Amino acid sequence: MKYLVTLSRILVGVLFIISGLIKANDPIGFAYKLEEYFQVFGTDFLIPTAVFQAIAICIIEVILGVMLLLGNRVKLTVYLLLAMIVFFTFLTFYSAYFNKVTDCGCFGDALHLTPWQSFGKDVALLILISILVMGYTHIKPIVHLKISNALLVVAILLSTAFPVYTFTYMPVIDFRPYAVGNDILEQMNGGRPGKFDTRFIYKNLQTNLDEEMIKPPYTDTINWEIDTLKWKFVDTKQIVLDPGEQAPIHDFSISSVEGSEFTEDFLKHDSLHFFLVSYDLDKANRDIQPTINVFAMACEKAGVPFIGLTANTPEAIDEFRHEVQSPYDFFITDATQLKTMIRANPGLILLKGSKVLHMWSHNTLPSFEEFRMLYPKNK
Repeated sequence: MKYLVTLSRILVGVLFIISGLIKANDPIGFAYKLEEYFQVFGTDFLIPTAVFQAIAICIIEVILGVMLLLGNRVKLTVYLLLAMIVFFTFLTFYSAYFNKVTDCGCFGDALHLTPWQSFGKDVALLILISILVMGYTHIKPIVHLKISNALLVVAILLSTAFPVYTFTYMPVIDFRPYAVGNDILEQMNGGRPGKFDTRFIYKNLQTNLDEEMIKPPYTDTINWEIDTLKWKFVDTKQIVLDPGEQAPIHDFSISSVEGSEFTEDFLKHDSLHFFLVSYDLDKANRDIQPTINVFAMACEKAGVPFIGLTANTPEAIDEFRHEVQSPYDFFITDATQLKTMIRANPGLILLKGSKVLHMWSHNTLPSFEEFRMLYPKNK
């Protein structure tokens, strides 16, 4: 039992720390995932607290992992771990069984798990944590209590500072398909088509039984007969031979407020250009708008294309432009894609053609002069 507890202690502690740090690297992305759960369970009133809860969960996961490895306050630690994993196991089972949330967000964008894979992972953790609960007397401190408490304080400070930093200045490590250095067009053209086999179901009118045909004489939905046998079409079903793989970016498009398509026009622009991304103008930071306007006018003067991307309606766009006096045009893109592109509202993305060169949160926007110093060769 002692060795089993030790193995479980290491596996659970390390996994909780890794999971917490990965989510802490992108707390806004994790908050979006929490919002999905709130909508599924009809608790939309919790949506405004999603970011706070996301950061809190990241911190708690890291701290519990550290406490377990240190052997600090063992009984409290294992019972808190048990409470968390029971709750998460229920969530992932519900999501998997009812197909509500297709990715639990357990490891952010670093590792995507299907709902059943997430549930399986939580069941495995539930077993390991149950072992810890039953054998917590075998979990001994690895250092003196004073040193352990000092290390715990350091862990609390660092695990709190990290998600606050990434919330303010965006992820330190970017696992998203729109990350700096990636080419959007290449990411759109990735993936692999699936393979399917269509089966036709006909009722044998002599036996009154349904039979499945792989290649019937007529591969359509009409009734047919061979010799004295008569068949009546019932249904078709599709067998998945290979599910294929979606391209990393598969729903990205840019259209004007009138509905005209402009995706390739912008992504095949061969010089530097800017996207100002704001998935929801109603929630966009208003204080930064004068700075953005100055930057956009400098871009226009220098001949550097600058457009806004949002998911709002044309009426909302017109109202926002009038309110903040924006000198740049807005185009419409899917909200989910905009949330994925940059973890800021608004956020600024610099591209050359379809390649992402740089991105800034509204908290770190450069002046036009600073931009020119970063890219002096592109005049």
